[in-house]
Amino acid sequence: MTPQNILHQRVARNRYLAELAYALGLMEKEGSGYDTVYDVLLSQGRHIPTVIEEHDRVIVTVERRIVKGEVIDLVARIDQQYQLSQRERISLGLLAQYGSLNAMEFAALLSIEQGSRLRAWLGRLVDEEIVLTRGRTRGTDYYVNPIVLRTHQFKGPTTLKSIAPHRVKELVLADLTTYAPNESEAIGIAEIHERIGSEIARHKIKRTLDTLIGGGSVRAVGEKKHRRYYLTGNT
Repeated sequence: MTPQNILHQRVARNRYLAELAYALGLMEKEGSGYDTVYDVLLSQGRHIPTVIEEHDRVIVTVERRIVKGEVIDLVARIDQQYQLSQRERISLGLLAQYGSLNAMEFAALLSIEQGSRLRAWLGRLVDEEIVLTRGRTRGTDYYVNPIVLRTHQFKGPTTLKSIAPHRVKELVLADLTTYAPNESEAIGIAEIHERIGSEIARHKIKRTLDTLIGGGSVRAVGEKKHRRYYLTGNT
């Protein structure tokens, strides 16, 4: 059992005792308990468990603190309306708590591969437009439909995590106009990220800068960590 497979792997310490307990109705199917932990914690607005692997054991830490109390009512209301599966409730709870997740972040939280396995966890959430998507492949962003949030009177704070690409572009251009109007004043992505909002994923800013470079309105100097950006005046 490892942090990477604890949500999916089923390992009985004593198979005979497990089969006996199941036959007597003392337990559910083998390996279902940890899924339930995720389900209950997220439905209560709490963080998912922290899992640490040591040389002879795996330690699971469950926080008592409620991160977002407003998530409790949202998940309960949508579950009541759509009769969500356990995986759908877990996926909805994660998105409501984080605001927005790209495919890589989502898969990492669930310790699964991207693609079909991630779609299996989302289930009907996308089909029913409870969850919306933006982008493609690894850059796909998932977020709860704003209409659903309004309909169910979700009172969570406004976040920039699900900001649309054209808005990011406007913010980046505004920042470069002020702080990097020419090559001698070129700035790094970390500076841009800090000013326009740390909630916005760094990869979105990088993708925006690459698009602007391709369009000729922005240029870059330097390589890797030393790469800096400035306006060309062709915006």
